[in-house]
Amino acid sequence: MKPYFAFQWHITDTCDQRCKHCYIFAEDNCKALTEMPWVKMKQVVENCEDMCERLGRTPYFYITGGDPILHRDFWKLAELLKEKSITWGILGNPFHLNDEVCQRLYDHGCRKYQLSLDGMEDMHDGFRKPGSFASTMRAIDCIKKSGMFCAIMSTVSSMNIGDFPQMIDLVAEKNVDVFAFGRYCPTSGQKSEEYHITPTAYRDFLDMCYKRFQYHKQNGYKTTFQYKDHLWTLYLYEQGLFKIPENHDNDMIYDGCHCAIGHMTILPTGDIFACRRMESKIGNVFETPMYELFLGADLEEYRQFDKFEKCSKCELRGYCRGCPAVTFGYTGNMYAADPQCWKEVS
Repeated sequence: MKPYFAFQWHITDTCDQRCKHCYIFAEDNCKALTEMPWVKMKQVVENCEDMCERLGRTPYFYITGGDPILHRDFWKLAELLKEKSITWGILGNPFHLNDEVCQRLYDHGCRKYQLSLDGMEDMHDGFRKPGSFASTMRAIDCIKKSGMFCAIMSTVSSMNIGDFPQMIDLVAEKNVDVFAFGRYCPTSGQKSEEYHITPTAYRDFLDMCYKRFQYHKQNGYKTTFQYKDHLWTLYLYEQGLFKIPENHDNDMIYDGCHCAIGHMTILPTGDIFACRRMESKIGNVFETPMYELFLGADLEEYRQFDKFEKCSKCELRGYCRGCPAVTFGYTGNMYAADPQCWKEVS
């Protein structure tokens, strides 16, 4: 196991936006917005610390929402994490950031702020709301000025795939610290068809991205282009850029999706999900300790790696496995074949 255990903690549902592809508000979810009370937030931190101490792991919190800064007790939580010397970052919006707020975040121990960017201005604002793109560009400068790492995360689909060459150039020119993308996660059959990318088209898209990444790296740009989507492993393997180690154990899981291994999600209600991008509730932190949930039978169902219908027959099983959440969105079964995987497996 890797040293860090990541908790994606949604402390509030409150948000300024209703993005078209957002899984949180999809299909009339979150009709009643929830905010975790301060007393329970302290319990969550203690519970996660206890779990990590027992497992010999180090906790890392991705504080999110909604927009976490809109939580009435957000700064209390920031102070608590600072007192405990716990590393944390934010997955949030740009609208409430300025130089003063960003400096305050840094002073409270926040070391990374992740913003979303889903296209150039017309496309991005179409997904979100007018002015979102401009706000994001301004926020990048504020984040970097404070000393925090600025990460840009994109969601790729057939709707915005054509904007990515320009987006890659833009984040490099803005000196963003980290750029990554994940695939659109369907919330209904209709949406999966609307946003679908075929396997061969997705492979060609990765090829374009890789060449663009290398161009900027060779020209001295400092942005780290992160291979977040696990199908990158397949692409790099086919290019001879990733090799299976000689001491590889076929029964081991070395990398790929961290669901149920090094990552869990906490909702404002205290419900715990194996992965927030798919229906995967395993319990509630206020009813069952996190340590017991991690070792429990419900989460173990998400660690049945031999159940992967296609990946279990692939030599990359221990390193890739695609995205179970995207697969679940298309099929209702996280162990089915990844809808964008182009590899032939016998």
